[in-house]
Amino acid sequence: MTTPELIWDLKAELGEGPVWSARERCVWFVDIKGRKLHRYGADDGARASWDTPDQTGFALPATDGSLVCGVRGGLHRFDPADGRFSLIEAVELDRPQNRLNDGYVAPDGSLWFGSMDDSEVDKTGALYRWTPDTGAVLKADGYGVTNGPVLSPDGKTLYHHDTLEKTVEAFDHDAGQISNRRVFAVMDEGYCDGPSMDRSGVLHVGLFGGWGVARYAPDGRKLGKIDFPVSAVTKAAFGDDDLRTLYCTTAWLHQTPEARSKQPLAGGLFRVRVETPGQPQSLISL
Repeated sequence: MTTPELIWDLKAELGEGPVWSARERCVWFVDIKGRKLHRYGADDGARASWDTPDQTGFALPATDGSLVCGVRGGLHRFDPADGRFSLIEAVELDRPQNRLNDGYVAPDGSLWFGSMDDSEVDKTGALYRWTPDTGAVLKADGYGVTNGPVLSPDGKTLYHHDTLEKTVEAFDHDAGQISNRRVFAVMDEGYCDGPSMDRSGVLHVGLFGGWGVARYAPDGRKLGKIDFPVSAVTKAAFGDDDLRTLYCTTAWLHQTPEARSKQPLAGGLFRVRVETPGQPQSLISL
Protein backbone atom coordinates (compact mmCIF):
# COMPACT_ATOMS: atom_id res chain seq x y z
CA MET A 1 0.00 0.00 0.00
CA THR A 2 1.08 3.58 -0.65
CA THR A 3 0.50 6.78 1.27
CA PRO A 4 -2.87 8.47 0.66
CA GLU A 5 -2.63 11.34 -1.83
CA LEU A 6 -4.82 14.45 -1.68
CA ILE A 7 -6.32 15.03 -5.15
CA TRP A 8 -8.99 17.66 -4.43
CA ASP A 9 -8.67 20.03 -1.50
CA LEU A 10 -12.33 21.08 -1.54
CA LYS A 11 -12.75 21.13 2.27
CA ALA A 12 -16.15 19.43 2.28
CA GLU A 13 -17.94 19.65 5.60
CA LEU A 14 -19.25 16.11 5.18
CA GLY A 15 -17.76 14.54 2.06
CA GLU A 16 -19.44 11.18 1.46
CA GLY A 17 -20.44 8.43 -0.94
CA PRO A 18 -17.60 8.17 -3.49
CA VAL A 19 -18.51 5.91 -6.39
CA TRP A 20 -16.42 4.93 -9.43
CA SER A 21 -18.04 5.34 -12.85
CA ALA A 22 -16.11 3.15 -15.31
CA ARG A 23 -17.99 4.46 -18.34
CA GLU A 24 -16.99 8.05 -17.51
CA ARG A 25 -13.70 7.27 -15.76
CA CYS A 26 -14.65 9.54 -12.91
CA VAL A 27 -15.60 9.58 -9.24
CA TRP A 28 -18.92 10.99 -8.11
CA PHE A 29 -19.37 12.01 -4.46
CA VAL A 30 -21.34 14.43 -2.30
CA ASP A 31 -20.92 16.97 0.47
CA ILE A 32 -24.03 16.23 2.51
CA LYS A 33 -24.01 19.32 4.72
CA GLY A 34 -22.67 21.55 1.95
CA ARG A 35 -25.52 20.37 -0.32
CA LYS A 36 -23.21 19.68 -3.24
CA LEU A 37 -22.68 16.92 -5.81
CA HIS A 38 -19.11 16.65 -7.10
CA ARG A 39 -17.42 14.91 -10.04
CA TYR A 40 -13.67 14.22 -10.33
CA GLY A 41 -12.13 13.05 -13.61
CA ALA A 42 -9.55 10.32 -13.04
CA ASP A 43 -7.57 10.99 -16.23
CA ASP A 44 -7.37 14.78 -16.30
CA GLY A 45 -8.35 15.82 -12.78
CA ALA A 46 -11.32 17.77 -14.18
CA ARG A 47 -13.67 18.99 -11.47
CA ALA A 48 -17.33 19.90 -11.57
CA SER A 49 -19.92 20.63 -8.88
CA TRP A 50 -23.69 21.05 -8.69
CA ASP A 51 -26.03 22.30 -5.97
CA THR A 52 -28.41 19.65 -4.63
CA PRO A 53 -32.06 20.27 -3.62
CA ASP A 54 -31.37 19.37 0.02
CA GLN A 55 -28.94 17.25 2.04
CA THR A 56 -27.95 14.34 -0.23
CA GLY A 57 -26.43 11.14 1.14
CA PHE A 58 -25.48 9.36 -2.09
CA ALA A 59 -25.43 9.64 -5.87
CA LEU A 60 -25.23 6.26 -7.61
CA PRO A 61 -25.05 5.46 -11.34
CA ALA A 62 -27.98 4.01 -13.26
CA THR A 63 -28.25 2.14 -16.54
CA ASP A 64 -29.69 5.15 -18.40
CA GLY A 65 -26.65 7.35 -17.68
CA SER A 66 -28.26 9.27 -14.85
CA LEU A 67 -27.54 9.15 -11.12
CA VAL A 68 -30.07 8.17 -8.46
CA CYS A 69 -29.59 10.45 -5.48
CA GLY A 70 -30.69 10.02 -1.89
CA VAL A 71 -32.02 13.51 -1.16
CA ARG A 72 -33.70 14.28 2.14
CA GLY A 73 -37.33 13.27 1.69
CA GLY A 74 -36.91 11.04 -1.34
CA LEU A 75 -35.02 9.49 -4.23
CA HIS A 76 -34.21 11.85 -7.09
CA ARG A 77 -32.86 11.32 -10.61
CA PHE A 78 -29.96 13.58 -11.57
CA ASP A 79 -29.23 14.14 -15.27
CA PRO A 80 -25.55 15.13 -15.75
CA ALA A 81 -26.40 16.55 -19.19
CA ASP A 82 -28.56 19.37 -17.86
CA GLY A 83 -27.81 19.33 -14.13
CA ARG A 84 -31.46 18.86 -13.15
CA PHE A 85 -32.87 16.83 -10.27
CA SER A 86 -36.32 15.21 -10.55
CA LEU A 87 -38.20 13.28 -7.87
CA ILE A 88 -38.50 9.53 -8.39
CA GLU A 89 -40.18 8.56 -5.12
CA ALA A 90 -40.83 10.25 -1.79
CA VAL A 91 -39.31 8.38 1.17
CA GLU A 92 -40.02 8.70 4.90
CA LEU A 93 -42.37 11.65 4.78
CA ASP A 94 -43.67 10.22 8.06
CA ARG A 95 -40.19 10.68 9.62
CA PRO A 96 -39.46 14.38 8.98
CA GLN A 97 -36.52 14.37 11.39
CA ASN A 98 -34.69 11.92 9.15
CA ARG A 99 -32.52 12.27 6.06
CA LEU A 100 -31.14 9.65 3.68
CA ASN A 101 -27.54 8.60 4.17
CA ASP A 102 -25.39 5.92 2.50
CA GLY A 103 -26.39 3.72 -0.45
CA TYR A 104 -25.27 0.69 -2.47
CA VAL A 105 -26.13 -0.91 -5.82
CA ALA A 106 -26.42 -4.71 -5.76
CA PRO A 107 -25.36 -6.82 -8.78
CA ASP A 108 -29.06 -7.38 -9.63
CA GLY A 109 -29.48 -3.62 -10.16
CA SER A 110 -31.45 -2.98 -6.97
CA LEU A 111 -30.66 0.02 -4.77
CA TRP A 112 -30.10 -0.42 -1.05
CA PHE A 113 -29.96 2.66 1.16
CA GLY A 114 -30.33 3.81 4.75
CA SER A 115 -31.86 6.71 6.60
CA MET A 116 -30.90 8.39 9.86
CA ASP A 117 -31.96 10.95 12.44
CA ASP A 118 -30.39 14.18 11.20
CA SER A 119 -29.57 15.18 14.79
CA GLU A 120 -27.74 11.84 15.27
CA VAL A 121 -29.60 11.17 18.52
CA ASP A 122 -32.76 9.11 18.03
CA LYS A 123 -32.87 5.63 16.49
CA THR A 124 -35.36 6.46 13.75
CA GLY A 125 -33.17 5.29 10.87
CA ALA A 126 -33.93 2.32 8.65
CA LEU A 127 -32.59 0.18 5.81
CA TYR A 128 -34.46 -0.02 2.48
CA ARG A 129 -34.27 -1.87 -0.83
CA TRP A 130 -35.60 -0.14 -3.95
CA THR A 131 -36.40 -1.26 -7.48
CA PRO A 132 -38.63 0.47 -10.05
CA ASP A 133 -41.19 -2.31 -9.62
CA THR A 134 -41.36 -2.52 -5.82
CA GLY A 135 -40.46 1.01 -4.75
CA ALA A 136 -38.73 1.46 -1.40
CA VAL A 137 -39.26 -1.59 0.84
CA LEU A 138 -38.31 -1.44 4.54
CA LYS A 139 -35.79 -4.19 5.39
CA ALA A 140 -34.51 -3.31 8.88
CA ASP A 141 -35.29 -0.59 11.42
CA GLY A 142 -34.08 1.01 14.64
CA TYR A 143 -30.83 2.73 13.60
CA GLY A 144 -29.42 6.05 14.75
CA VAL A 145 -26.96 6.54 11.89
CA THR A 146 -26.90 3.99 9.04
CA ASN A 147 -23.96 3.34 6.74
CA GLY A 148 -23.74 0.89 3.89
CA PRO A 149 -24.82 -1.65 3.06
CA VAL A 150 -22.49 -3.77 0.96
CA LEU A 151 -22.62 -7.41 -0.17
CA SER A 152 -19.94 -10.08 0.09
CA PRO A 153 -18.49 -11.28 -3.24
CA ASP A 154 -20.69 -14.40 -3.19
CA GLY A 155 -23.77 -12.32 -2.41
CA LYS A 156 -24.66 -14.40 0.65
CA THR A 157 -23.84 -11.83 3.35
CA LEU A 158 -25.01 -8.23 3.59
CA TYR A 159 -23.09 -5.88 5.89
CA HIS A 160 -24.71 -2.77 7.35
CA HIS A 161 -23.54 -0.35 10.04
CA ASP A 162 -25.15 0.93 13.21
CA THR A 163 -22.68 3.80 13.37
CA LEU A 164 -23.73 5.29 16.71
CA GLU A 165 -23.10 1.88 18.29
CA LYS A 166 -19.74 1.53 16.46
CA THR A 167 -21.08 -1.78 15.18
CA VAL A 168 -21.00 -3.52 11.82
CA GLU A 169 -23.95 -5.87 11.45
CA ALA A 170 -24.22 -8.83 9.13
CA PHE A 171 -27.32 -10.43 7.60
CA ASP A 172 -27.84 -13.56 5.59
CA HIS A 173 -28.84 -12.45 2.09
CA ASP A 174 -30.73 -14.34 -0.62
CA ALA A 175 -32.33 -12.74 -3.68
CA GLY A 176 -33.02 -9.41 -1.98
CA GLN A 177 -34.22 -10.92 1.29
CA ILE A 178 -32.23 -10.58 4.53
CA SER A 179 -32.38 -12.50 7.81
CA ASN A 180 -30.31 -13.53 10.84
CA ARG A 181 -29.27 -10.01 11.90
CA ARG A 182 -26.11 -10.22 14.02
CA VAL A 183 -22.98 -8.36 15.13
CA PHE A 184 -20.03 -8.76 12.76
CA ALA A 185 -17.49 -6.36 14.32
CA VAL A 186 -17.25 -3.53 16.84
CA MET A 187 -14.88 -0.65 16.11
CA ASP A 188 -11.89 -0.11 18.37
CA GLU A 189 -10.92 3.17 16.65
CA GLY A 190 -13.55 5.77 15.83
CA TYR A 191 -17.00 5.14 14.36
CA CYS A 192 -17.76 2.82 11.44
CA ASP A 193 -18.63 4.99 8.45
CA GLY A 194 -19.11 3.91 4.83
CA PRO A 195 -18.14 0.33 3.83
CA SER A 196 -16.72 -1.17 0.64
CA MET A 197 -15.68 -4.69 -0.26
CA ASP A 198 -12.68 -6.04 -2.14
CA ARG A 199 -12.65 -9.09 -4.39
CA SER A 200 -11.32 -11.38 -1.65
CA GLY A 201 -14.14 -10.54 0.77
CA VAL A 202 -12.21 -8.09 2.95
CA LEU A 203 -14.48 -5.33 4.26
CA HIS A 204 -13.02 -1.81 4.14
CA VAL A 205 -14.57 0.58 6.66
CA GLY A 206 -14.13 4.35 6.71
CA LEU A 207 -13.41 5.46 10.26
CA PHE A 208 -15.03 8.67 11.46
CA GLY A 209 -12.69 9.84 14.20
CA GLY A 210 -10.36 6.90 13.60
CA TRP A 211 -7.81 8.40 11.18
CA GLY A 212 -8.09 5.86 8.41
CA VAL A 213 -9.76 2.93 6.70
CA ALA A 214 -10.01 -0.31 8.69
CA ARG A 215 -9.87 -3.72 7.02
CA TYR A 216 -11.83 -6.75 8.29
CA ALA A 217 -11.59 -10.40 7.23
CA PRO A 218 -14.78 -12.34 6.42
CA ASP A 219 -14.66 -13.90 9.91
CA GLY A 220 -14.68 -10.47 11.60
CA ARG A 221 -10.97 -10.25 12.44
CA LYS A 222 -9.41 -6.83 12.06
CA LEU A 223 -6.56 -7.11 9.57
CA GLY A 224 -5.20 -3.61 9.95
CA LYS A 225 -5.76 -0.01 8.92
CA ILE A 226 -4.75 2.35 6.14
CA ASP A 227 -3.61 5.50 7.97
CA PHE A 228 -4.77 8.95 6.83
CA PRO A 229 -3.67 12.49 7.76
CA VAL A 230 -7.25 13.43 8.70
CA SER A 231 -9.41 11.99 11.46
CA ALA A 232 -12.71 11.50 9.60
CA VAL A 233 -12.53 9.18 6.58
CA THR A 234 -16.13 8.68 5.53
CA LYS A 235 -15.94 6.09 2.74
CA ALA A 236 -13.59 4.43 0.23
CA ALA A 237 -14.54 3.36 -3.30
CA PHE A 238 -12.48 1.03 -5.50
CA GLY A 239 -11.72 2.60 -8.86
CA ASP A 240 -9.48 2.89 -11.94
CA ASP A 241 -9.19 0.21 -14.63
CA ASP A 242 -7.71 -2.37 -12.26
CA LEU A 243 -10.01 -1.43 -9.35
CA ARG A 244 -6.94 -1.09 -7.12
CA THR A 245 -7.24 2.61 -6.30
CA LEU A 246 -9.29 3.62 -3.27
CA TYR A 247 -10.95 6.99 -3.71
CA CYS A 248 -11.75 8.28 -0.23
CA THR A 249 -13.97 11.09 0.99
CA THR A 250 -13.29 12.88 4.27
CA ALA A 251 -14.98 15.48 6.50
CA TRP A 252 -14.50 18.20 9.09
CA LEU A 253 -18.03 17.92 10.54
CA HIS A 254 -18.15 18.35 14.36
CA GLN A 255 -14.55 19.62 14.54
CA THR A 256 -13.66 22.66 16.64
CA PRO A 257 -11.67 25.48 15.01
CA GLU A 258 -8.60 24.24 16.90
CA ALA A 259 -9.05 20.69 15.59
CA ARG A 260 -9.53 21.98 12.03
CA SER A 261 -6.34 24.01 12.24
CA LYS A 262 -4.45 20.79 12.99
CA GLN A 263 -6.09 18.97 10.04
CA PRO A 264 -5.95 21.43 7.14
CA LEU A 265 -6.66 18.67 4.61
CA ALA A 266 -9.91 17.54 6.26
CA GLY A 267 -12.78 17.47 3.80
CA GLY A 268 -10.53 16.64 0.84
CA LEU A 269 -10.81 13.82 -1.68
CA PHE A 270 -7.92 11.33 -1.42
CA ARG A 271 -6.73 8.28 -3.31
CA VAL A 272 -4.46 5.42 -2.29
CA ARG A 273 -3.28 2.32 -4.15
CA VAL A 274 -3.97 -1.13 -2.67
CA GLU A 275 -2.94 -4.68 -3.57
CA THR A 276 -6.31 -6.43 -3.86
CA PRO A 277 -8.85 -5.07 -6.37
CA GLY A 278 -12.41 -4.26 -5.49
CA GLN A 279 -15.62 -5.38 -7.14
CA PRO A 280 -17.02 -3.68 -10.25
CA GLN A 281 -19.59 -0.97 -9.59
CA SER A 282 -23.08 -2.16 -10.49
CA LEU A 283 -25.68 0.10 -12.12
CA ILE A 284 -29.20 0.78 -10.85
CA SER A 285 -31.78 -0.71 -13.20
CA LEU A 286 -33.90 2.12 -14.63
